[in-house]
Amino acid sequence: MEVRRQIEVSGIVQGVGFRPYVYRLATGNHLAGAIRNTSAGVSIEIEGPAETVEDFVVRLPREAPPLARITSVAVREVPCNGDREFRILSSRSGEQVRTLISPDVAICPDCLSELFNPSDRRYRYPFINCTNCGPRFTITRDIPYDRPRTSMSVFPMCPACQAEYDDPLNRRFHAQPNACWECGPRVELWDRRGRRIECRDAIAEAVAGLHAGLVVAVKGLGGFHLAADATNPAAVALLRERKRRVEKPFAIMVPSVATAQEICQLDDAARAVLESVQRPIVLLPWKNPSPIADQVAPFNRYLGIFLPYTPLHYLLLAEGGFTALVMTSGNLGEEPIAVGNKEAIARLQGLADYFLVHNRDILLRCDDSVVRISGGKTRQLRRSRGFVPVPVFLQEEQPPVLAVGGELKNAICLTKGKHAFLSQHVGDLENVESYNFFAEAVEHLEKILEILPQTIAYDLHPDYFSTRWALQQKGVQLVGVQHHHAHIASCMAENHLEGRVLGFALDGTGYGTDGRIWGGEALIAGYEDFERVAHLEYIPLPGSAAAIREPWRMAVSYLAHHFGRDFLALPIPFVRQLDRQKTELLLQIIEHQVNSPLTSSCGRLFDAVAALIGIRQQVNYEAQAAIELEMAIIPADDNTAYPLALISEGEHWLIGTRPLFDALLADLSSNVPAGTISRRFHNGLVERFAQLADLLRKQSGLNRVCLSGGTFQNIYLSEHLESRLSAAGFEVFTHSEVPAGDGGLSLGQALVAAHRLRSQRSL
Repeated sequence: MEVRRQIEVSGIVQGVGFRPYVYRLATGNHLAGAIRNTSAGVSIEIEGPAETVEDFVVRLPREAPPLARITSVAVREVPCNGDREFRILSSRSGEQVRTLISPDVAICPDCLSELFNPSDRRYRYPFINCTNCGPRFTITRDIPYDRPRTSMSVFPMCPACQAEYDDPLNRRFHAQPNACWECGPRVELWDRRGRRIECRDAIAEAVAGLHAGLVVAVKGLGGFHLAADATNPAAVALLRERKRRVEKPFAIMVPSVATAQEICQLDDAARAVLESVQRPIVLLPWKNPSPIADQVAPFNRYLGIFLPYTPLHYLLLAEGGFTALVMTSGNLGEEPIAVGNKEAIARLQGLADYFLVHNRDILLRCDDSVVRISGGKTRQLRRSRGFVPVPVFLQEEQPPVLAVGGELKNAICLTKGKHAFLSQHVGDLENVESYNFFAEAVEHLEKILEILPQTIAYDLHPDYFSTRWALQQKGVQLVGVQHHHAHIASCMAENHLEGRVLGFALDGTGYGTDGRIWGGEALIAGYEDFERVAHLEYIPLPGSAAAIREPWRMAVSYLAHHFGRDFLALPIPFVRQLDRQKTELLLQIIEHQVNSPLTSSCGRLFDAVAALIGIRQQVNYEAQAAIELEMAIIPADDNTAYPLALISEGEHWLIGTRPLFDALLADLSSNVPAGTISRRFHNGLVERFAQLADLLRKQSGLNRVCLSGGTFQNIYLSEHLESRLSAAGFEVFTHSEVPAGDGGLSLGQALVAAHRLRSQRSL
């Protein structure tokens, strides 16, 4: 019996080879019908024997192309019309295509095989791609996604490429960046003044420079990298000196998983993430000894490692025979990554010796993504290239809201229907270039989603640039969202939770509703509102921002808070090594409450402990002291935990730190190793927050716990607390799709604002 079915498919199904895939699936089974792009995705009509049609419907989502992401498949029966062939149709006249854009992804195995095949017409072509791989998001000017609206519009296809582009059976059918040696972009090698270096092979010349210990700026998908030989200590030291990056780890790119396994400890989960089409930087434990220069990641047991993702990367690594190349963002300090050739020369000429450039414009800068594997899940630390603009899929339709994030690790979010679109990593909003990138990201996201939201959500901190920007916008509804409420809402959103939860929000800095600096918080929260039910006790932050850069200040603040000036007589190395003049000035500003706001920050507690046990007195990058404190942990079966007080204040609880410091100082006096002290400190936080969760469950009846905030990027803390809570019968929810830190903040802001809007409209 002949049947006909209409199938509506939504999701990322355009520009990813979905139509030719459906064409091959239908024609291979001798089915008739048609497929066309629609405003929601694609519409398919399929006709043929009932059993074959049903098999088609089952296989359709299961065998979809690697870049497709199907969010819904709706099937209904329609009358047969006697079709005898399957056709790919144009979009209906006047219908505007609004669908999801695919992110930039790594070169696929088929293209990689052609790249190194001497008989292939694209042999060694640095821009080889097909519908299954290559650039998307960063070359898109506007939607719908087709060649005239990308930076490939200036490269007319040669007859051979055009024939591939027009053939539904070819894997380059409608591959918008399709090109070859005859018609596509080219690479050149420039000196630091932007002058072309005459040579037969720009890539070979760049390789020679890298072998000679030079720094080469390499133009990639989302911007420039600064590359150096990762096995050459002098080259890495030179890059550090020029980039003014004293100790913050560099990421390295290796040619294969086999090489990664020689350098790092690798399990099946890590291998799968390294080889995924997103090609993120993955933080993995170093092996010792290592061919990688120590200067790549000093004082860190983890190495950021990733595989090549562009043809150009593969050519550099393969033809240079490198074990690894440092591939760090092409910028200085916390500026955005450079994207344009002239921009790179202007901004990076003091950093790089050579510039390996090309003439395909990058329309939107996009840093590499960074992940860490914990509890069997891939955890986002920086969500950017490869993941953006894939949305977070939501449980319910949301009104359009723009959320502008925080000050550090900024990313914005725009909600549309059941989708929350987070921008690529914008970074720290500390300079004019970052401000411009922030505005650029807002404009581009609104443009590709074709939406101008009338509601803007922002952080309560009055001095955040993102907050000031939001408050300057006219004709929109403004919704302020408390920082830690946004963290918990973000965790709820990606886990599709409704109602209320217990939330532990631990981080470095967040503006509280009482005007103080929060960061060690227990909340009972839903999307619309929250109640602060417990927090770390308040401690002065002497010198304000200076205390974040100099952890010794927090150590002094905690000691003075608990022991007064008597701490100066403590027989521990930290006190003996203090500069007495600086310490006296610090004590005076604490005692006179000068530039010493009160904070409940968990991040600052980590800083104090790190300074006390001699790990870090000053930091060169954000959270360095906390990171190195985690790195110092000596694994052991000993579950000793430093005590923290739980002080009842009616229905609220105060987490007191005096018992912790009593125990820690006793260990210091007994010369207990720093690694043991670090483990006991971490265990203390785990035990106390687990106990607090149990008390709050008895008070509230809530059994779901959300863990969010930058402190939960600490694997030891997050894994042990999650395990402890799960063992106590809690449902525990954490982050994997968006960062637990401020990179995921805007998702929570958007959901809080959307729910408040909905609540207002229902009144």
